Amino acid sequence: MRRTAVRAPRAEVEQPSQEAAPLPPAAPAPAPVQRQTLQTEFAFELPRGYVDEAGTVHRDGVMRLSTARDELVPLRDIRVQENPAYLSVVLLGRVITRLGTLPLVHDGVVENMFASDLAFLQDFYRQINAEGHTRATVECPHCAEPFEVELGGSRLGES
Repeated sequence: MRRTAVRAPRAEVEQPSQEAAPLPPAAPAPAPVQRQTLQTEFAFELPRGYVDEAGTVHRDGVMRLSTARDELVPLRDIRVQENPAYLSVVLLGRVITRLGTLPLVHDGVVENMFASDLAFLQDFYRQINAEGHTRATVECPHCAEPFEVELGGSRLGES
């Protein structure tokens, strides 16, 4: 037995009259929207690692981009007012969102890190908050040889 599809009856199409107004031109299709994403968190690995009270070493972590508030709030901290070098400790305590298996990262954790890890984190902070780098290629005015210069400040929050 052969099956055939049932066809719907054809509708009569009305032809436009000669007197009808022409249709306006079709609007161009809107360009596809390109969604840009902004990376706000960056993974890192400490050179030595933070050692907690139990002796566990924590090396891998995540740092987020800094906000204006992150850089302003520590300036009201009495420890920073008494010792401006403490700014980096308080600031890093705000922007490090994860470190190993620690449940919470705060300035107390940062101040107990090895100096080499603190220096690493300060440099990492400058890199991610300066669109990935703090160096610029320049040319020597005497010999025209290109070389790189460091644009970052000496402490966090400076440029």
